[in-house]
Amino acid sequence: MKAGLIFTLATVLAGTNASPGDKLPISASSDIQVAQEQLKILISHAKYIVKSAKKSFSPTCKPGNVQIRKEWSTLSPRERIAYTDAVRCLQKKTAKSPASWAPGAKTRYDDWVATHIDQTLQIHYTGNFLGWHRFFLWEYEQALRNECGYQGTQPYWNWGLSAETGMEQNPVWDGSKTSMSGNGVYINQTGLEVVLGGNGLPEIYLPVGSGGGCVESGPFVNMTVNLGPASLTVPGNITVVSPNGPLSYNPRCLKRDLTDELNTRFANFTAIVDNILAPKSVYDFQMQMQGVPGSGIIGVHGGGHYSMGGDPGRDVFTSPGDPAFYLHHGMIDLVWTAWQMLDPENRVYGKDAIAGTNTFLNQPPSANTTLNTEISIGWAGRGVNVAMKDVMSTVAGPFCYVYA
Repeated sequence: MKAGLIFTLATVLAGTNASPGDKLPISASSDIQVAQEQLKILISHAKYIVKSAKKSFSPTCKPGNVQIRKEWSTLSPRERIAYTDAVRCLQKKTAKSPASWAPGAKTRYDDWVATHIDQTLQIHYTGNFLGWHRFFLWEYEQALRNECGYQGTQPYWNWGLSAETGMEQNPVWDGSKTSMSGNGVYINQTGLEVVLGGNGLPEIYLPVGSGGGCVESGPFVNMTVNLGPASLTVPGNITVVSPNGPLSYNPRCLKRDLTDELNTRFANFTAIVDNILAPKSVYDFQMQMQGVPGSGIIGVHGGGHYSMGGDPGRDVFTSPGDPAFYLHHGMIDLVWTAWQMLDPENRVYGKDAIAGTNTFLNQPPSANTTLNTEISIGWAGRGVNVAMKDVMSTVAGPFCYVYA
């Protein structure tokens, strides 16, 4: 990127305390407050650099129209309600997914859930994990804007903030009318744990949360989850599967089991910054993020999902059925963007842009993911397919956004 373009973009994106000249941290601090400041610097750095020098902005994305995605707590009450109103609007519109494929998809919102269920084993622990979810989230954002009149951008949930305050005290989860709804009704789960692993891998024992039942407050208090579960891990080493298949109609309430211990253990500020600074290859980056199987570590990706818990939050297939999924993956995309912008020449289109194959942990064995690998999100979105090369930068291909 030419210096003049960086300067112009910096002017457009002003409003941060950091600047391109700030000294970048080289390792994550174990002091949570210091790590929080490190993350602020890394986010600001990514805003300025934002694009590798190898390619220019797309024809439709200019420095003057770059949109800014913001953390939930920085939105005004009116902006938060506008977002949840748009999500609820999608939940009232008719699905596009054909009943012959996904009979349980009743709403436009369900189109995203069905697509994620269908492709889960091709979009996790794969070379396209990061790019696929970036495109998936973008198309969801466009649906909120184009189909439901939303004027804002996709917000994100900074896990580090809720790790400090406790989840139920965080604006994302406090259960108010300006939240994403709060905890589920308390269920006594004394002596129970959530058990992950098996199939030849060591088991991981995770604590339960402080809820467990149906969400009882906030904008999604009466929401119905129509699809799944496909592989729902519930306390007591039990896996629940919808009797007629995960794409069948299985209406039930949205459940949550907010779990502070998982948030503070796996998705605190130190863990976030370490995931940006420590890995030097994209393979190591995405494995650290998702958790190396057998290590006992579930990474910031698993930390976010299992912190919200419940149904469908603990089901890797059906997790987009919880509207907070999209705030969680906004943070995933932010962390990837911050990592990319530390070495954009290699991490956007170069040697450390992509690593992995097209199947979950390469089972069954499949071809390597490349910049030409196609991404399709089926009946979700606008029916437009892209390639991995189109989703490697947030200001190229179909995109035009940065994070603040």
